[in-house]
Amino acid sequence: MEPVNLFRIECEHDEGDPPGYGPGYVRLAELLGAVGIGGTVYELPAEQSICPYHYEYGNEEWLVVLVGRPTLRTPEGERELEPGDVVSFREGPEGAHKVTNRGVELVRVLMLSTKSKPDVSVYPDSDKIGVYPGNKDDTHLFVRGSAVDYFEGEL
Repeated sequence: MEPVNLFRIECEHDEGDPPGYGPGYVRLAELLGAVGIGGTVYELPAEQSICPYHYEYGNEEWLVVLVGRPTLRTPEGERELEPGDVVSFREGPEGAHKVTNRGVELVRVLMLSTKSKPDVSVYPDSDKIGVYPGNKDDTHLFVRGSAVDYFEGEL
């Protein structure tokens, strides 16, 4: 198995990302052949975020700051992090987080995660819930207020 250097790997970009959410990224599990723990290196240019403010059920995440000074939003508020900082995001509302580069220097972070499926993410700012079972056909996001009764459409 070949090692992967977190400081030298090249990040790819999704051209369809909306304004404010344009990180570069590399998914490490695929490169390393890992199955139980996932990791993604993100590069954040100025004024970009990794993803919307959210928390998860089914997975725990860790953030490791490699380069730069990202701003971390949690239920306790916002704070600036520095290289070497490590933060854990537990399941549920207390683990809510959003990582943004509010500076001008490039930020590079490593996000580690258990890879349990299904994963359910809650987005409090937009009142959405996302269900991620591991396949694209059954991956969906819903407005939480659109819930139906358990037997809706069954009788």
